[in-house]
Amino acid sequence: MQKWYQIFHKNTGIIPYVWVVLYILPYYFIFRSSSTYEVMVGGMLIAAFFICYVLSFISKGWPVYVWISIQILISIAMSLIYGYVYFAIFLAFFIGNIKNRAGFITLYAIHLSSTIVTINFGFVSKNPVIITQLPFVLISLIAVILLPVTTYNRNKSDKLQEQLEDANKRISELVKLEERQRIARDLHDTLGQKLSLIGLKSDLAHKLIAQNPVQAQSEIDDVRVTARSALKEVRKMVTEMRGTTVEDEIFRIRQILKAAGIEFTLEGDPRLTDTSLLNENVVSMCLKEAVTNVVRHSSASACSVRLDPSPAGLRITVKDNGVGIGDPTTCMRGNGLQGMKERLDFVNGSLDIHSAAGTTLVINVPNVLKQQVQEAEV
Repeated sequence: MQKWYQIFHKNTGIIPYVWVVLYILPYYFIFRSSSTYEVMVGGMLIAAFFICYVLSFISKGWPVYVWISIQILISIAMSLIYGYVYFAIFLAFFIGNIKNRAGFITLYAIHLSSTIVTINFGFVSKNPVIITQLPFVLISLIAVILLPVTTYNRNKSDKLQEQLEDANKRISELVKLEERQRIARDLHDTLGQKLSLIGLKSDLAHKLIAQNPVQAQSEIDDVRVTARSALKEVRKMVTEMRGTTVEDEIFRIRQILKAAGIEFTLEGDPRLTDTSLLNENVVSMCLKEAVTNVVRHSSASACSVRLDPSPAGLRITVKDNGVGIGDPTTCMRGNGLQGMKERLDFVNGSLDIHSAAGTTLVINVPNVLKQQVQEAEV
């Protein structure tokens, strides 16, 4: 909880130091006095105001009130004795940076009242300095009225903006956490029961395979149907999740190859219309892996990606003019090619590799999953 004496804004920037440059101005007013005594008093008042201003700027808590109160008294004395009312502008800025509402209102009211009374007294007493500088005095009075409110509202707005940014970050983290929990619940609800059922039926089929082969075969058929149903639900759940599109991946591929100094050529439209989100997400991951291999291992100077969509499926060809991949069967164990093949197998796709005058990867993905068609018929 914020206490009443925690009043000063943490970051006022360079402005307070800019105000210090204007401290040379009051010396013009005090040196106009004929009395040496008045000059000495004025010099001490200016020095005291400067010291209190610096102390109020670097202090925290209730001492800030003390230094501001002393500055208000010095400002009144300078106005009455020398006709110098411009210290009020210094105070107006500083009071605007007080972040406690009660403290701000109190000091603002005191400072505004004392400034108005002092200026009016100067007019009543016919102070020649105040009368001759009437336009500047009125400008100072307007600054005393508006500057604290403007500064206070600006600081409050900045604070609210910071709180809003922090809140947005927390909301973003909470959304991510909630999404993880939702995915975990969906996976548990989707797979937990079916995997348990598959395990039980597999154990039962193992026991019955010698005693009752017909019943064992029936249990194995149930396991097969349950496994297909679980796979279908997992595919549906993954499809509903937001994935990477081929268009987005092509944009990143273009940047990566440009940074690597490899010429990039694209054939075909990366905006796919007939490909499902699941298939497009899998293809995007395979494209990323393929281009990563080109950058890391091929020593190529050029790379091309060709997209051939059709109603039946999608064919993507990634070709480079590098050193080649060697024996595709041996290289399938490394360079992420095995992972690409496993991803494509999940959506009934295929991966073909040719190594002649560089390396050519051909990715084929059907638009209709054959496995899902079979599951629907079961």
